[in-house]
Amino acid sequence: MTTKIIRTPVTCNVIEDLKVGDRIEIHGKIYTGRDAALPKLIKSIKNGEKLIDIEGSAIMHTAVSDAGISPTTSNKEEIEESIPFLSEVGVKIHIGKGGLGEETINALDKWGSIFVVTPPAAALLTSKVVSKQVAAFEEEGMEAIHELVVDGLPGIVAIAHGESIY
Repeated sequence: MTTKIIRTPVTCNVIEDLKVGDRIEIHGKIYTGRDAALPKLIKSIKNGEKLIDIEGSAIMHTAVSDAGISPTTSNKEEIEESIPFLSEVGVKIHIGKGGLGEETINALDKWGSIFVVTPPAAALLTSKVVSKQVAAFEEEGMEAIHELVVDGLPGIVAIAHGESIY
């Protein structure tokens, strides 16, 4: 099986060509967000603030610390509830781990976004980070929104076009 190379920002055509089970590598800028920051990000977008460039972006459900990055479970209430809205406003790839509910799967399909699972292997994932900086909500510490530049972040398409591996 070949690995598909994905460069951010991601276009609709790229998403249309991906299917459940595809192995991918992400290159370029991605954002991070977890339980504390994602609801704040949604509130800021609804208030008309443009803290980060969401269009065609990828968001990984992780904290960022000196120890590295590793996905958190994406079906936590604060995280999963953020996925439909963030997809609607332009996020194309949500990266995390675990299954998502039917309503979220339908929202991903409606807005042309996908969910990618990545191995919870901090050493591997951290080795793919070229640079990192806080992008929003610095007060949240390691759970702030970070902008990462990654070179070959691995993943498997878990949910796409209304289908799920779960």
